[in-house]
Amino acid sequence: MAPSGSRSIKKGCQRVLYWIPVLFIALIVAWSYYAYVLQLCIESIEGIAEKVIYLLVYHVIFIMFVWAYWQTIFTRPMNPLKEFHLSYSDKELLEREDRGESQQEILRRIAKDLPICTRTNSGAIRFCDRCQLLKPDRCHHCSVCDKCILKMDHHCPWVNNCVGFANYKFFMLFLAYSLLYCLFITATDLQYFIKFWLNGLPDTQAKFHILFLFFSASTFSVSLASLLTYHCWLVCKNRSTLEAVRSPVFRHGTDKNGFSLGLSKNFRQVFGDEVKYWPIPIFSGLGDGCSFPACLVNLDVEQAASPTGSTPVNKISADGRQFPSKPLRESQSRLLTSTPSWTESDIATDKDRKGASNQAMTIEHEA
Repeated sequence: MAPSGSRSIKKGCQRVLYWIPVLFIALIVAWSYYAYVLQLCIESIEGIAEKVIYLLVYHVIFIMFVWAYWQTIFTRPMNPLKEFHLSYSDKELLEREDRGESQQEILRRIAKDLPICTRTNSGAIRFCDRCQLLKPDRCHHCSVCDKCILKMDHHCPWVNNCVGFANYKFFMLFLAYSLLYCLFITATDLQYFIKFWLNGLPDTQAKFHILFLFFSASTFSVSLASLLTYHCWLVCKNRSTLEAVRSPVFRHGTDKNGFSLGLSKNFRQVFGDEVKYWPIPIFSGLGDGCSFPACLVNLDVEQAASPTGSTPVNKISADGRQFPSKPLRESQSRLLTSTPSWTESDIATDKDRKGASNQAMTIEHEA
C-alpha cells in the first residue's frame, strides 16, 4: 500500500508543478492588462479618441489571444481509436510469442486491415508497449501524458498539454495572437516609453508600468516571432516538430516530404477549407488524425487505389467509423482532387495514350 500511496502523491505533485508555467503566463497577461488598460490608456493617454481606439483594438486582440490560449490548454489530445488497440486474444497471442519475428508477423496481420503506412527505422510495425496498440501514422507516445497522441507535434510546458491533431490549429493561433498582442502593445507604448526617458511623463507609478510593459512586450515579440515562423514553415511542409527532427519511415524508406501535398493543401489540412473559420479558435481541420494522404512516393503497392471507375470498399469499425482500403478518408480525399491521379491504372492509361500518340505521329510522318 505504501509504494502505491507514494506514487499517487508523487503524481499529484507533478501535476501541480506542470501548471506552474501556465500560471506564470497567466500572471504576466493579467499584469499586462492592468498596466496597459489602467496605467497607460486610462491614466496616461489624454486624447479621448486615441484612448477609445487603443482600448477597442486592444480588447479584440486580447479576447482572441486568451480564447486561443484557453483552447490550446483545455482541448484534450486525441488518442487512437479502439480499432488500433489489440484485442484480448491478440494480446495473449503476442505475449506467448518470444521471438520478435513471430510477434511482427502477428502485428503485420492486424495492421493489414488498418490505414497504416509508416514503419520503424528497422521496417517493423510501430507498436506501443505501454498503450498496447498499433500506432497510426504520425502518432507518438508522450512520456509526460503517458498516452499515444494522434499527429503529436510536441508536449508544450507553457500550455501543460500535448500539441497534436486536436489542438495544433489552436496552438498556431495562440502564437499568432500572442505575437500580435505583444507587437500592438510595443507599437502603442513606444511614444510613452520615449517620453519616460525624456522626463515627459508625470511622476507616478504609471511610469514604471509603461517602462516594463514595453520591455516585456518587445522581448516576448522576438521569441514569439521566431517560434511562429518555425511552425509556419512546418505547416507549409506538412511536418510536425518530431518529423522535422526525425523523418517518417515508409516501406520504401525514409522520406521527410512523405506527407507533403503542396503549400495550399498542407495549410488546409490544419486550418480547413472554409476561410471564415481560419482566424477563429474552433476546430476546422481535415481528416480524423488516424490516416493522412501521402504523396506519390509513399504509396505502397499493397494499398494502391482501386481501378478507375470503381469505388474502394470501406471497412466499418465497431463504432461506425469508416476505414478505407487505402489511407485516405473522405474529407482527406478532397485534398487530392485537383492533383494528377497517381494510381497504377492511371499511369498505365497515360502510357497507352502516349504510345498511341507516338504511333499516330509515325504514320503521319511516313505518309
